[in-house]
Amino acid sequence: MRITLVGSRHFGVTTFDMLRQHGVEIVRVVVADADDRLAAAARAAGIEVAVQADPKLVVAKEIAADTDLIVTAHSHARIAKDALAAAKLGGIGYHPSLLPRHRGIAAIEWTIREGDPIAGGTVYHLANRMDAGAIAAQEWCFVRKGETARELWERALAPLGQKLLAEVIDYAKTHNALPAKPQDEQFATSAPALPA
Repeated sequence: MRITLVGSRHFGVTTFDMLRQHGVEIVRVVVADADDRLAAAARAAGIEVAVQADPKLVVAKEIAADTDLIVTAHSHARIAKDALAAAKLGGIGYHPSLLPRHRGIAAIEWTIREGDPIAGGTVYHLANRMDAGAIAAQEWCFVRKGETARELWERALAPLGQKLLAEVIDYAKTHNALPAKPQDEQFATSAPALPA
């Protein structure tokens, strides 16, 4: 399976490492910032790096030829329709909430702010609307009393993201397809950025 990885920062690097140990071929890494640690990890491994022309959008020419699947890991860019069409199976991303709850950039912060007793993570199909694609895998975890968003991410949600992405990629390798369950729009909430 040939994967184009779009991402950044620590979660991008841990996803990069997980994919390399998972028997797939990372054919290209796409980043918004050429100096990002994910770009450095890819270059060190001899994998091609493409820097997005627009940090908010990934277009088809930035996806490697003959890509089977696009995986996003800590990317805040939208993957354009033509880019998704360039990959045989489209694309998946990880969102640190139980979608359709807390769609948006500040999902974990809203989980804490709303006092949710449970949180979770979702691997979902990338779509034209933010965090609205079909669910490929989902799992929940408890939120500890007094836990901060960063603590919840580091303790539970980041490791859960790696586990769920690995499960979906294993499924895709075996079945040459992705699991898909539509999100129930009646339960959708948004999680816009909070003021600093």
